[in-house]
Amino acid sequence: MNRWRMATVTSRMVWVMVVIMLALALVACGSDDEDGGGADSGQATTVASPASNGSTQIPASPGGTPAETAGSPVAETASVTLALDWYPWANHTGLYMAQAEGEFDERGLDVEIYVPSDPSTALQLVAIGEDEFTISYETDVLLAREQGLDIVSVAALVQQPLNTIMTLESSNITDPSQLAGKTVGIAGVPSDEPLLETVLEDAGLTLDDVEVVTVGFDLMPALLGEQVDAVIGAYFVHESILAEQQGKPVRAISIEEYGVPDYYELVLATSGEMVREQPDVVAAFVDAIVDGYGAAEADPTQAVDELIAAYPETAEDVEREGIQRIIPYWTDDGAVPFGTQEEERWTSFADWMFENGLLTEEVEATEAFTNEFVERAHEE
Repeated sequence: MNRWRMATVTSRMVWVMVVIMLALALVACGSDDEDGGGADSGQATTVASPASNGSTQIPASPGGTPAETAGSPVAETASVTLALDWYPWANHTGLYMAQAEGEFDERGLDVEIYVPSDPSTALQLVAIGEDEFTISYETDVLLAREQGLDIVSVAALVQQPLNTIMTLESSNITDPSQLAGKTVGIAGVPSDEPLLETVLEDAGLTLDDVEVVTVGFDLMPALLGEQVDAVIGAYFVHESILAEQQGKPVRAISIEEYGVPDYYELVLATSGEMVREQPDVVAAFVDAIVDGYGAAEADPTQAVDELIAAYPETAEDVEREGIQRIIPYWTDDGAVPFGTQEEERWTSFADWMFENGLLTEEVEATEAFTNEFVERAHEE
């Protein structure tokens, strides 16, 4: 599940104010420079400017287009950080394969992959240049852009939602219409109830037909302990394995089959500043992970070995099964090249978010992503 999505709109707005204040402070400092302007002083500052409205303009000059810089080594070794969305698991194996196989090194990148102490702030840190990349969610990218953060998705890591409504097999609940009169556990993040409501309405029910209980992030304990009849927010490529290992197999009901628009569960995000000012670094990074995920798909055993080497706390038995379940979702079972993003999927989900109150104003979803780097990586 999206374990680390920001819990409240208030917390997001606090961070937006922090970013705005930092941007203003940097502008003020720049105006005091003896040369008369920080922008011309030769020092690049990565700041999310509210005045930019989050517009992502791909450079058109011959030396700056992603199409001409993608895949090429950067001129000098560039140190970049990648903040994960959660602790390392099967879906991150492509990253660790890229690192182990020297894909980053070949392209002149010195990459640090780390688990942030507070993943809910990852997009804000990317926006102000503290990190170059992060793994995030389509939902959060759109929310960030609504709030003025210049965040761009440069690759889809998972082609479909992983979020599901999960029930115990022993309950014999196989369809949302059977949830009438049942108790549904949620984590309490803003998207929970709109997702559940959409699924229920598609099945001919309303939220009034179920009892919604907030259980925090103890979704699986609540389900396996039969405190609730179903939960929404659990990943079938991970939590279902844990349930099976405890002798309590579950069923996963895919929310996109019941009225929720298809969307990208996990994406690789960077700042618009990186896209515009350092396209060579972005291109090299995307090119490396495309090869890394290809290597992980070709050799899942080694991929999990590299995951364990990087993160010894890995639950090996879970991730060896998990990688088999997640691999088809990297490329929609081979239907699209890894990393591909489609405009319709971004726009339809943004519309759904607006209609359901998750966005307070319409967001130009076409500016929230770019395929330039992924397309070039697959041409190499």
